[in-house]
Amino acid sequence: MNHPTEIIKKPLITEKSSMVKEAGWYLFSVDKRSNKIEIKKAVEKLFKVKVDKVRTSIKPGKNVKKYGRAIGRTSSVKKAYVKLKEGEIEFFEGV
Repeated sequence: MNHPTEIIKKPLITEKSSMVKEAGWYLFSVDKRSNKIEIKKAVEKLFKVKVDKVRTSIKPGKNVKKYGRAIGRTSSVKKAYVKLKEGEIEFFEGV
């Protein structure tokens, strides 16, 4: 297993993540090679909370166009939705 900071890249703070936070879910950008068990252990170790469920989704990269031509591609991102059994993650407070 990798170090928890290699698995959890950053929290995603968006309008959608604010809406799902009200239902008790937290949203993170994670390493594409990580699985749900590794994500669960990493969140529990980093934030000292108990995780109930983990759901993942992969947002594929898109072509970037400029002047009608494709000039590049954005990176794909793996997101993890984490629901806690108990406790809260403090850095989301006030957002």
